[in-house]
Amino acid sequence: MTIDLDDYGWPGGDVPDGGALGRIVRVDRGECDVATASGVVRALSDSQRAQSETAPATGDWVLIEEDPELGPLIARVLSRANTLSRRDPSEAGLEQVLVANVDAVLIVHGLDRPFPAGRLERLLVIAWDSGGDVAVVLTKADTRSGSAAADVAATVRAVAPETPVLVVGGEEGLDEVAAWTGPGRTVALLGESGAGKSTLVNGLLGEQRLAIGEVRGGDAKGRHTTVSRELVHLPGGGLVIDTPGIRAVGLLDTEEALDRVFGDLQDLSAECRYADCAHDTEPDCAVTGAVEAGSIDARRVARYRALRTELAEQRARDEERGRRSRRGRR
Repeated sequence: MTIDLDDYGWPGGDVPDGGALGRIVRVDRGECDVATASGVVRALSDSQRAQSETAPATGDWVLIEEDPELGPLIARVLSRANTLSRRDPSEAGLEQVLVANVDAVLIVHGLDRPFPAGRLERLLVIAWDSGGDVAVVLTKADTRSGSAAADVAATVRAVAPETPVLVVGGEEGLDEVAAWTGPGRTVALLGESGAGKSTLVNGLLGEQRLAIGEVRGGDAKGRHTTVSRELVHLPGGGLVIDTPGIRAVGLLDTEEALDRVFGDLQDLSAECRYADCAHDTEPDCAVTGAVEAGSIDARRVARYRALRTELAEQRARDEERGRRSRRGRR
């Protein structure tokens, strides 16, 4: 089966020499499924070349060459337009690229579970840091009263006033989600296990292609039915990347995105007496003054300070590791 790579989001331009062009639709250990003009092929990832500088990720554009002994081989990962990344929970200080070359990120939350505003803020940080458009999708609205969706939507708007909120229950609301897709447009889904990401993809596909797991009755947590990041081509055009549920939302040093999430506090900070105000015990602090006046939730300020502290500590650790590494090389 031949494939038009424009349908898979190829941005156009000259194709570099060195192999056949393709886009990674799935990554397994040491192997990748790659959509090429001649169809989807299973290619080995050459760790000495393709991964020495950039490890292949779902959504990457790559060049594939034919090895006489090994068969199709990823020879090169092309430059990325952007990435959706978090701090690798298993490797201190390293970036873990979840997916590459995305146009939009949809943060998915199931209405059958509590809605932690602090977690949403962290997901917004990494979603906005990708540079793509961002929206929040509330799933399983058909299992809860209408007021539940309205309450959570109000919380989302309080945290991120300009972020669109889409509500989906069964087939209701799927058209609004589908409007975020389109020919050649790549949308990544981000959220916990059991939030309804795979169900959402199946709804957009119009068929039960992705496995769906049960959730526990006590806390609505689900198993990782999606175990790898998979790019799915939709019948009406567009691409959706279903990702495994994220438990740990480790932040990279994403000051710009963090400021965007807490833009209201940043604006108030300009009115503080001290330019480096920590919004804690300093006198004439505009932020603590707003908390005392009741116009800002103290818990929101606490989360802002905690994330700021986390990023500062991460930078200090990274700088210390860099100094130790340089001393070791000398």
